[in-house]
Amino acid sequence: MADTISWIATAATIIAACMTASNLGSRVTGAGFAVFTIGSIAWLSLGLLTDQPALTWSNAVLTVLNIFGVWRWLGRQARVEEGGRAAAQASAGSAGEALFPVSMLGRAEVRHRGQTVGACVDAMAGCGSGRIAYVVVSHGGIAGVAETLRKLPWSKARFEGETLVVTSADGDPGRLEELSADRWPAR
Repeated sequence: MADTISWIATAATIIAACMTASNLGSRVTGAGFAVFTIGSIAWLSLGLLTDQPALTWSNAVLTVLNIFGVWRWLGRQARVEEGGRAAAQASAGSAGEALFPVSMLGRAEVRHRGQTVGACVDAMAGCGSGRIAYVVVSHGGIAGVAETLRKLPWSKARFEGETLVVTSADGDPGRLEELSADRWPAR
């Protein structure tokens, strides 16, 4: 019995770590914490079955923290993201400029000529005006490994739903200015 529980705990912990580390949004991260909860309960059970107090207590605490993670990512953060989505949809049909949640600048897919070419990493905006100067786009690589960061001027982009669309013919990420991960331009 203990052997089976230890394999369940190991598998759940590895799967959950992959889910949360991949940073694929609040729902995947929240589901990762749910899987972590299964793993910590399995480790807790194993600690009780094999009389290992350190394993038992550490996973009792981890179970509480994992439940908090489920609430944080599947509860609160998912509702916050839904609020931004709802406001963006409502603004599209109203007078004035359409709105988008600024948090999208840290995670939106970037498309050029109908093809996905990267993902938003961050953006730089004016302190006084609040105007976005440029978006930092990751291009290539897998999960941040071997990626190239590029500077996409805001004048060459617009949001369509939850996707940042490059509007300029010369906006192909391969033609955009390459950025160092730790040195971005001031202008």
